[in-house]
This record gives sequence, C-alpha cells and structure tokens, in this order.
Amino acid sequence: MRPLDNLRNIGISAHIDSGKTTLTERILFYTGMIHQIHEVKGKDGVGATMDSMDLERERGITIQSAATRVKWTKSAYYLDDKESDGTHINIIDTPGHVDFTIEVERSLRVLDGAILVLCGVSGVQSQSITVDRQMRRYNVPRVAFINKLDRSGANPYRVTEQLRTKLSHNAVMVQIPIGLEDKHNGLVDLLTMKAYTFSGPNGETITEGPIPEDLADTAKERRTILLDALSTFSDELMELVLEEKEIPLTLLKDVIRAATIKMELTPVFMGSAFKNKGVQLLLNGVTDFLPSPYDVSNYALDITTKSEEKIEMYSDATKPFVGYAFKLEEGRFGQLTYLRVYQGRVDKGKPIFNMTTKKKHNVGRLVRMHANEMGEIQSAEAGDIVALFGIDCATGTTFTDGTLEVNMTSMHVPSAVIDLVIEAKNRDHLANLSKALNRFTKEDPTFRVKLDEESGQTIISGMGELHLEVYIERMRREYGVDLTTGRPQVAYRETINQRADFNYTHKKQTGGSGQYAKVGGYIEPIVPTEEVPDPPDYEFVDDIVGGVIPREFIPSCDKGFKACLGFGSIIGFPIVKVRAVINDGAMHPVDSSDIAFQLAARGGFREAYQRAKPQVLEPIMKLEVSTPTEFQGSVVGQINQKRGVITGSAEEQNFTIVNSEVPLAEMFGYATQLRSLTQGKAEFTMEFLKYAPVPKNVGEELIKKYSSNASKRLE
Repeated sequence: MRPLDNLRNIGISAHIDSGKTTLTERILFYTGMIHQIHEVKGKDGVGATMDSMDLERERGITIQSAATRVKWTKSAYYLDDKESDGTHINIIDTPGHVDFTIEVERSLRVLDGAILVLCGVSGVQSQSITVDRQMRRYNVPRVAFINKLDRSGANPYRVTEQLRTKLSHNAVMVQIPIGLEDKHNGLVDLLTMKAYTFSGPNGETITEGPIPEDLADTAKERRTILLDALSTFSDELMELVLEEKEIPLTLLKDVIRAATIKMELTPVFMGSAFKNKGVQLLLNGVTDFLPSPYDVSNYALDITTKSEEKIEMYSDATKPFVGYAFKLEEGRFGQLTYLRVYQGRVDKGKPIFNMTTKKKHNVGRLVRMHANEMGEIQSAEAGDIVALFGIDCATGTTFTDGTLEVNMTSMHVPSAVIDLVIEAKNRDHLANLSKALNRFTKEDPTFRVKLDEESGQTIISGMGELHLEVYIERMRREYGVDLTTGRPQVAYRETINQRADFNYTHKKQTGGSGQYAKVGGYIEPIVPTEEVPDPPDYEFVDDIVGGVIPREFIPSCDKGFKACLGFGSIIGFPIVKVRAVINDGAMHPVDSSDIAFQLAARGGFREAYQRAKPQVLEPIMKLEVSTPTEFQGSVVGQINQKRGVITGSAEEQNFTIVNSEVPLAEMFGYATQLRSLTQGKAEFTMEFLKYAPVPKNVGEELIKKYSSNASKRLE
C-alpha cells in the first residue's frame, strides 16, 4: 500500500443551519478526538469544538473555517475490515452563511473531496447551489449526507431527487432510512443489504441485523436502482446484474469509488447527526469513496516561462517541495499560516521560499491543527494540511524549496457588494484600529479597506451586512476599538451602452521639451456571450499599424485607459465591461513620452465616455425566503415593494419558499422587517447574483446624490 492511500482531505459544506458543525462534532467524538459531545448552541456554555470563537458560540453559526485531523478505523460490523490501520482524515468545517463564502472557497481550493450536507426537510437550498458550484469550480468529488431525518417532514427520497433535478447530480442512495421523524432509529445499507440500528447514550452501539420486513420491498427496489446506475460504469457489473449472479462487495465499492472520483456519481448517505445516527457509516463512505491525494490532479504554473506552462504536482515526498498558503490567522504566537503540501516535504528548521516576494524563510514551528488547539510536528509530507508559525505572507502564496519556481493556480475571490463608513469614537484607538484593519484584510481577501480621498473617511467593504457586523464586533472585542458606522453604501458600477470614437491630441509647451501625443480609436461595451458568459471588466486592444504610435508607448495608452476606470463621470463609481481599442495616433520625436501618451489616452477615454451613453449598474441579490404559507402574500408584496422580481416559488408542507431577485440597495434592515412581518417564523438567505442597470428614476436620484463627488474627482 502506498503511503497516502489511507489519507483523505475533506471539507464539510452546506447551506446555513444544515448541521455541518453538529456532524463534525460527532465525527470528532466517534474518532476519539473528543470525549464529550457539545452542541452548537449548548446549554453547557461550551459550544461545539470547531466553533472556537466566542462570537460563533454566541450566535450559533460558523464564521471561520476550522481544520482538524482524525483517524478512523473501519468498524467490523460494516464491510470488509482489511484497513485496520485506519484512515487519517483532515477535515475542514466551513461556514454556511454566504457572507463568509471566502472560507468555503479557500477550503475547497485545497481539498481532495467533500461531504455535501443537506437538510432532510428543506433539501437543496440556495446556498447548497452556491456550495455545489464552488465544488465544481475546483473539481472536488463529493458524497452527500442527508441530515436531520429525525425532524418532522424529513424525506430523503425527495431530497435525493432534488440533488438530481436542482444540482444535476447523478445521485444514488446507498442507504435507506429505518423510520423517519421520531421513529428514525437506523439505516439499511444497500451494498451489504443489512440493517444497522444505533443505541447507547451517544449512538456508539451499533447493531447489525436483517432488513425489517416492512422495508424489504423498498430495499430491493432501491438496490435495483443503485445497480442500474452503477452498471453504466462497469461491463463486469452489468453482466453480473443481467445474469442475476451475486455481486462481490469489493466490485460495488470499486465502481462507486471510481465514478465518484470522476464526479460522475454522488453516493447519498443519510442519518441524524444531532440524534447520533448514521455518522459512523458516513465515515466508512468517506474512506471507501472519496479520493486520496493520489487520485486527484493538481497543477502549478512555471513562472520562469512567459506562457506560464502547467506543471503537474505529484503527491510524492521525494520530489521538490511545493506548498500553498490558503488561510491566515493571527494566533497567540503570531501569524498562523495554513498550508497544503502538494509535493515533497516541509521540515521544521529547514528553509522555504516565498514565490511572490522571493524571500527565504526558515520554518520555526510546524503544527497540526485541531480547531484552535495545535500539536507540534517535525515534518509534513505531500498531501498533508498543516500550519506554520511566524512566516509573513499573504493568502494564496506558493512556497517551494527553492529548486522550483512555480505558482499554484489562485483561488476565486468574489467582489465585495456592500460598503460601510467607520470611524473610531476615541482618537486614542486609531493605532489599534489600524492594526485590526491590517490584520483582517490580510486574513480575508473579501474584506477590503479604502480611504475616501474626498471626505477622508475610512470605508470597509464586504460580502454583506453580517460580514461587516462580525468584523466590527471583533474590532471591539479583540482590539478594544469602539466604532461609529455610517449607513451601508451599495457598491454601484458604471458602464457604457454603445460604441464611441475618440481622436485626442495632448499638447503642452512650456519652454524646452514639451509633451505631445495623439491617440485615436474607440471604446465599446463588452457583452457576455454563450462562449464567454462572464467576460472581464476591461479589455485593451492594440490595432495600431504602420508604427504611428511606437511600440514602447502602447503600454502607456493601456495605463491611461486603466486610470479612468476607477471612477466614472456619472456618480463617481468604478467603470466596468469596457473595451478600449486604439487604431490611430501620432508622436513627436522629441516631445512624446510615456506620460504624454498616458494623458492622451485619459483624455480620449473621457471624451468618448460621455458619448457612449453611460449608465449606472447596481448589485442584484438572489433572495430565497422560507415562510409559513399563511404569510406568503405579505412576503411577496414586500419583495415587490423593494423592486424585486419573483423568479419562482414552491410549497413544502406548511412552508412556502419564495425565490426572487432584489436590488441590494433595498435590502438593508430586511432581517428585522421580515421578522416583524412573519412573527419571527420566516428565514431568508441572500447572495450576490449580478450587476444590472438601475431604473431611470433611481438613476436620477443617484446622480443628484453623487454627481458632485464625480465631478470633483474628475477635476
């Protein structure tokens, strides 16, 4: 057996409140990492192990992803127990709330597999779709776990069908429940065709037995569906099915594993983490079906070549070291850098090189994390996830041993959608405020800080109200800084609607050598197409022929255009989706220079921008409200008042789920409004969807509000 065959790097991801952290707590208990189970909002005041931050325990939500490592030895009651040495599993528990989506993004960037947790009652929800999209972005194979089967209205068959229809998964149940709601006490395994029930104070006693008579037909029917799905992946299995011969368990497992790793199949497990049912069988599934580091392909880019050629990374400790810093945290002993080792090994006391700054660092402390606790280790090899102390770097930094010059491909960082003006109440707190902002912007790429040149105000930007609220509370608690905040500001954008030509000459003579540059061309909108559904915000096209603008001044024109994108002339917000093309120009042998062509490009852009029918764009949010059906009319009416567009609704028992698209500008304070409208019974989730043009009347109001700022900035 190869060294990493018994290693799994997995994440646990889901819609908010689907039970991710509760599931992780059970995994820690059953693998012997903890000896007492604590609940997410436990009355004992301790809280879940992986929610180590006070704010997480108070609010009952996960804010930061947390890493741990466990060892799972397959239980003799299930499948073949040849792997008695056990499987090491690195687990990252991620937040469910969309405001902390970067935690999910960076975790999935370095993981080999994942558990997609779904609520047995609510099924596939809006954030489930987002998380699934993130998994696809990084090609992360997953198993599904349908949780909360003890709750009223739980229906794993319906949720499995939603996996197929809403997420386009080839989802197949490998288990069926024995009883649902308050009668849920076990599972039938469709691979072994045995029943397993869970008893004891914490579900640790598992009894294997025959399938209950009332479930025998359902189990046969579901096993037939499972075998039909698996037959498409194996001719050998198909022949055995057609000949109605006994199918070896190892063959079933091998087929499921191969199809899962290729992301062509999603095995569906189920149970109730809160009631301690089904978690051990899920761990067996993680061992059986999710990939080891050998089963996934990872690539780095060779930064010594212009084309940045792709180089495959191998999970081999003997090859040159390559590691990727995917998360930073300010610990008690300085900066803690979470590192995935992709190739080679990293040793305490040995040097590593930062590929961004080319600086050499000696590894002082190397630790393995268990939530906010850590254990010292001497070395880590390819496939492992560890943490380093005292190494200054940014999120997304690649480290090597100096023999390779490569960068791992970067993670996707979503754009901020909300701004907030902050100010320290006490001037003595300014130094601490500066420390806090520096730390948080380094740790979280979606948390941004800027200084408004016009007003001198500090503006923080993030993914939503909760995101910024949490950071403001952390500044107060961890740095003793009390802040006053202004009304949240929507991150508007400007764009153009039509092509506009320019032909601009910049000429300045002040005695001696002057400045001369002439630039001709046009700007036009960048429109999404089927081939490129998400085009870049800016493109520069060089159509110069005959050398009318010398080659060395072409980048100067590009710089000049880019300088105009920071603020538009309508309301002073950044300009997006614009292509700048130069096709003509002129130069002077003495007076032309880099700065002259930059200024000419800026003048040309501004001249054309006014004629290109500029307009204001606003962020549109995807809103999903789950409300008791009696309040449906009021909820829909309120969404309509907020300029929202209803995109669909579905009824599930006594609840209605309303999906809509609503401008962010109308959504401030919506949580309070929805609570009062529905007697606190409705829930909602919201995530950024797209930018769209504002209606004429709203655009006029924005121009009145911001035009003075725009004109001053352009002066």
